[in-house]
Amino acid sequence: MQVSTKFTIAIHMLTAIEFFRDEYKITSKFLAGSIGSNPVIVRNIMLQLQAAGLIEVKRGPGGMSLQRPLTEITFLDVYRAVETASSEELFRFHEKPNPKCPVGRHIHEALDGTLQELQQDFETDLAHHTVAEVYQTILADQ
Repeated sequence: MQVSTKFTIAIHMLTAIEFFRDEYKITSKFLAGSIGSNPVIVRNIMLQLQAAGLIEVKRGPGGMSLQRPLTEITFLDVYRAVETASSEELFRFHEKPNPKCPVGRHIHEALDGTLQELQQDFETDLAHHTVAEVYQTILADQ
C-alpha cells in the first residue's frame, strides 16, 4: 500500500493557507507555485478538501480559507478527503485462493483479523496527528 502524493500535497495546501492567510490571496495558482505542481492538480485536491469541509473556496477574487483550525484537522481527515480508496480496506486480498490447497483454503481466516487490526492502527495513528503540528514545525524553522 502506498499513500499517493495527494495526501502530502493536501497537507502542504492546508499549511500554506494558514501560513499566508494574512499576506496573500490564496489561489490554486499561488499554491501550485509553493508546491511545485500544476494548478490543475491543486484545483482537483482543493475540490476534495472543500467537499470534506476542510476549506472554503470563494469564487472570483475571494481565494481559499480554512473551515476550522489546523488543530482540529487530523491527518486522518486529510487522508479520507483526498485518497480515493480511503473508504475501502487498506489491504486488498487476492480473490481466488485455491480451496484444495491447505494454505489457500485457510489464508483468509489466518490473515483477515490481523489485516483489519493493522488498518485500524494506521487510521488511529493518522488521527493522532494534526496539520497544526506541521505548521508549528515550519514556524519553528523560520
